[in-house]
Amino acid sequence: MKSQLLFREYIWLVNTIWKARKISLADINSKWVRTSMSEGKDMARTTFNRHKDAIEDIFGIIIKCDTADGYKYYIQNSHALHGDSVQSWMLSTLSVSNVISESMSLQDRILLESVNTADDYFDLLTEAMKKSVRVRVVYRKYEDEPKSYLFAPYCIKLFKRRWYVLGQFERKAEGDEKPMRRKGLPKGFVEYFRLFSFDRIQEIELTEEKFDVAPDFSAEEYFQDYYGATVIDGVKRERVVVRAFGKERFYLNDLPIHETQTIVGKGDDYVDFSVTLCPTMDFFGYLLSRSNQIKVLQPQWLADKVKQMHLDAVERYAKS
Repeated sequence: MKSQLLFREYIWLVNTIWKARKISLADINSKWVRTSMSEGKDMARTTFNRHKDAIEDIFGIIIKCDTADGYKYYIQNSHALHGDSVQSWMLSTLSVSNVISESMSLQDRILLESVNTADDYFDLLTEAMKKSVRVRVVYRKYEDEPKSYLFAPYCIKLFKRRWYVLGQFERKAEGDEKPMRRKGLPKGFVEYFRLFSFDRIQEIELTEEKFDVAPDFSAEEYFQDYYGATVIDGVKRERVVVRAFGKERFYLNDLPIHETQTIVGKGDDYVDFSVTLCPTMDFFGYLLSRSNQIKVLQPQWLADKVKQMHLDAVERYAKS
C-alpha cells in the first residue's frame, strides 16, 4: 500500500479515537466501513494493531486499551494533541492535506497561507539538533551588516508564517554574576539565548563541537509566558485585562490570545478577558492590529503605551 494511503488511515484512526474520547474496536470498525478508504471491508485486528504501533512510532501518539471499561481505546497522552505541540500541528496539517488531495477539482477555491519553509536550513538545523552539535550561521539583521554566530540550536518555533531557531550561547560569568552549574556547561560560565529568523540567515554550517541540552530545558516552558516568538529578559509576567467589543468578543473567545485566557466580565456589547503573560513587542503588535476592537484596561502602563502607539500612527497619517 502506498505511504500516502497509509498516512490517511493513520490520521483517520487518530481523529476517530480523539473525537470519541473512548471507543471500542467494534465501533471503530463500524465507522471505518463507512469511509471510502475501506472499500466496504472491515479493518482486521492485525491491521488495527499495526496502525496503532505505526502511529506511536511516527507521531508519538500513544493509543491504549482500557480493559476495565469495555475494552475501549483512547489516546493516553492526549495532552500531545493540545496547543502548539508538534503532534497537534502535524496531525492538523496532514488532515487538511488529505482532504485537499481528495478535492483537487476545488484547488482553485481553497486558499492557503504561504510559509517561508527554508527547507535547507530546516534540514540542517534539525540534523544539528539530533547530533547535538553547534552551528555557525551568518545572520543579517535589518539594515545591519552580516555577522557570524556560533550557537547550540535548542529548538525551532513557527510563528506567523516564519520559522525561528532558538540559539543557546555560553560565556564566562562577569562581575557579580554567579556561574551556573549544570552538565555540559563549562565551569565558571553562564548561558543565554537568542532567537534567529530563518529568512535572515544567509549561511549555515554544522560544526563538530558537541553540546548538551540543559536537563531541565523545556521549549514549551521557555515560551509559555509570552505571546509570539519574542522573549526578553527582565520583562515581568503580569495580568493583562482587555475589553473586546462587538464581534471581536466572539473571535477572541474562539481563538484565545494565550492559554491563560479567562473571561472576567461582560456587558451588553463587550467581554473582558484576562491573560497572564510577559508583554513584549509581539503582544503590542497584536493589540495594535485589533485597532478599535480591543481596549487595554490594565495594567495602566500598557494601556498608556498602546494608546500612545495609536496616537503616533494617527500623527503619521496626519503628516501624509
